[in-house]
Amino acid sequence: MPSEPSSEVKFEIGHVLFIDVVGYSKLLITGQSEQIQKLREIVRATEQFRMAEAEGKLLRLPTGDGGALVFRTSAEAPVMCAVEVSKALKNHPELRVRMGIHSGPVNEVTDLNEQANIAGAGINIAQRVMDCGDAGHILLSRHVAEDLEHYPRWQPFLHRLGDCESKHGARVSVVNLYSDAFGNPALPEKLKSARVEVPQFTTGARPFVRSRMTIVSVIALVILALALTAILLQKKVHEPKPTATDEPSATVIPPKSIAVLPFESLSEDKSNAYFAEGVQDEILTRLAKLADLKVISRTSTQHFKSTPDNLPQIAKQLGVMNVLEGSVQKVNDQVRVNVQLINALTDAHLWAEIYDRKLTDIFAVESDIAKTIADTLQAKLTGTEKQMMASEPTSDMTAYELYHKGRSLWERRSGDNIPKAIAFYEQAIARDPNYALAYAGLADAYALLPFYTPTSQHDASPKAKQAALKAIRLDPNLAEAHAALGKALYFDEIDLAGSIREYQRAIELKPNYATAHHWLGNDSLLGLGRFEEAIAEGKRAVELDPLSPIINADLGVTLYVARRYDDAVTQLRKTLEIDPTFYYAQYWLGLVFQQKGDLPGALAQFEKAKKLSDDPYILALSGAAKALAGDKSAALQTLTDLDKISQHREVLAYWRALLYLSVNNKEEALHWLKQSFEDRDGSNIGWIKVDPLLDPLRGDPRFEALVQKVVGPKTEPRE
Repeated sequence: MPSEPSSEVKFEIGHVLFIDVVGYSKLLITGQSEQIQKLREIVRATEQFRMAEAEGKLLRLPTGDGGALVFRTSAEAPVMCAVEVSKALKNHPELRVRMGIHSGPVNEVTDLNEQANIAGAGINIAQRVMDCGDAGHILLSRHVAEDLEHYPRWQPFLHRLGDCESKHGARVSVVNLYSDAFGNPALPEKLKSARVEVPQFTTGARPFVRSRMTIVSVIALVILALALTAILLQKKVHEPKPTATDEPSATVIPPKSIAVLPFESLSEDKSNAYFAEGVQDEILTRLAKLADLKVISRTSTQHFKSTPDNLPQIAKQLGVMNVLEGSVQKVNDQVRVNVQLINALTDAHLWAEIYDRKLTDIFAVESDIAKTIADTLQAKLTGTEKQMMASEPTSDMTAYELYHKGRSLWERRSGDNIPKAIAFYEQAIARDPNYALAYAGLADAYALLPFYTPTSQHDASPKAKQAALKAIRLDPNLAEAHAALGKALYFDEIDLAGSIREYQRAIELKPNYATAHHWLGNDSLLGLGRFEEAIAEGKRAVELDPLSPIINADLGVTLYVARRYDDAVTQLRKTLEIDPTFYYAQYWLGLVFQQKGDLPGALAQFEKAKKLSDDPYILALSGAAKALAGDKSAALQTLTDLDKISQHREVLAYWRALLYLSVNNKEEALHWLKQSFEDRDGSNIGWIKVDPLLDPLRGDPRFEALVQKVVGPKTEPRE
């Protein structure tokens, strides 16, 4: 007899995104159909939807005016999907959509029509959360927000709203997710009439009024904290010294340190947002030239709002004592810049000023702001630093805005953004052929283009070098140009000594330039085996740009190459806390596991990276790891696969060398390493002296001769 079906309901935790169209029932039938079809297209086009569906980890529950998506991947998946949808909806103002997110138990059921359906508290609460919002809102349950709070990149966008009464009197605690690019910052209508006191959400909105009992509780907590501090101070003498991967907050914060937060654009024309970014960046750039100051890079400050309420927490996270806030309003040829300098640890306002000037005077305003900040923080300025702070990069304001549009896109380090950045740089140069900074930006973009697009290094590297040399001819004291030339010398000329010279010159001109410290440590110093210096430069780069995924990841890579595998694991995991979708950190973590002897762990990481990127290097790493685990046919099949891939995108000789080495074919491995040198693939062959993956070849005279060709002195770079 067949067994009876079990009556036990099996639940699993689902991460639910509930979506509906506001005012759907008031639309005509044709309008309803059109809006649902467009919404369906937008949702299905998101990366998170496609990834989860491809993995078979997505459930869908259609409703008349929207639907629910249940992700069985991660708690972040519905949030990232909602952000993608919200950004896409900016181009469709006719679609008035709201979204709610919750993680909770769900189960698949069969409804009365014998159709597959989804039920459970996870679905119900997500819908209640959504019902609290208006068009444009992305609302989270408090449970989801508390999960996201552990990731620094989400913290600036979480804004606690308190309890909301949904249908049938049920109450849910909701958090609003928004930034300038997504979500709706307005208070939902349902909450406007509610006068409920709520405690402040640690990463979110403005301070709330607290009751006397709350104040008493806070005082009690402070007393308890002081007692615990005394105990910890007694124990501190027994603690180990900080490692290379310690947080910035674990060190003493220097008084002469500052973060320039994003400037709020108050202009009615939304296209002026880039102009506000440019003002912030120019002030930061001028300050970064001062050796007596510690200045945080814009890549890290962009994670926060213009005027956040949790300044002490942000300052601690960035490792600074002072913060500059500001706003910019541009109307025709007039501009107003409002700034205030704050000691974030004491909340003391050190200086504030409003500048009303002609647009053509903007560089003088930026220079005056930087000079006043330096004076206020009692930073010592040399004569050269004063001159550099007062310089005007261009006289063409349109070129100025085009450059900053390009820089903003380049900093995002993704394939579609870097080609766009190149286009903006080229437009800036067309407007002002003497704009040295635009040439330096163009050089940076071409240097990284092959790593984020199918463009070959052979095509991109010469263009990077040419642009860098042009920038230096126009302005020999431009730090960005020297750093860009250093990268070109390392990648294209495989000139380690020459690249060190250029990186060090960039740091002399701009001591707070995180990118120059980053490249100096991770490129040439590492390639020459100068590990302590390389790690020190990597740590300095992280201090100056603590939330940059690439700088944090490459510190982990440096530790890996230095054979400090446990420290490398810690650093790469820290990077993935900043950005869990950063495939580069995922596959490097896999390589660390491989060197530690954990091949299953390595393969698992490579699989994660594959789901996030189609980079053929990941395919090569996975094939080599499988061969090392005993499946040599996997490496041979990967070589065949690379032959096919090479017909439409670049396949590097170094990747083939690793695959042949994994099957112990040292002759072919050496052949392809020599080819890598002939191809001038400095990004890979530059580490030949220290690369752990090439250890099986060490001692072979042919290999050692190739090492000397790579690390030996080169002639002066050709112009």
